[in-house]
Amino acid sequence: QVQLVESGGGSVQAGGSLRLSCVASTSILNAGFMGWHRQVPGKQRELVAGVTSAGTILYADSVKGRFTISRNNAKNTLNLQMSSLKPEDTAIYYCQARFHTVDYWGQGTQVTVSS
Repeated sequence: QVQLVESGGGSVQAGGSLRLSCVASTSILNAGFMGWHRQVPGKQRELVAGVTSAGTILYADSVKGRFTISRNNAKNTLNLQMSSLKPEDTAIYYCQARFHTVDYWGQGTQVTVSS
């Protein structure tokens, strides 16, 4: 069983920055796609940013140029640097990692951006 633990959420004013971190309980060298997703109550969870095992990175259009995802296989971590935050970025952010065909999720961390 893989455990993912997120940290770094919090409250910030619009225009501010936050850095989310996700630590895996096992080596992520064997992980495939890893990503950060977010969810607002009443809406579907959406992919914010992701990175493949080969290092290919993708971003949702809404965060391009503002968010940066990074994967550190040596430290078993997945980070998300968020800058120029907007109130619409307010959500619970979840870390996700795929091992073989199974997706594992963290418990989520709240990000609140006030105007």
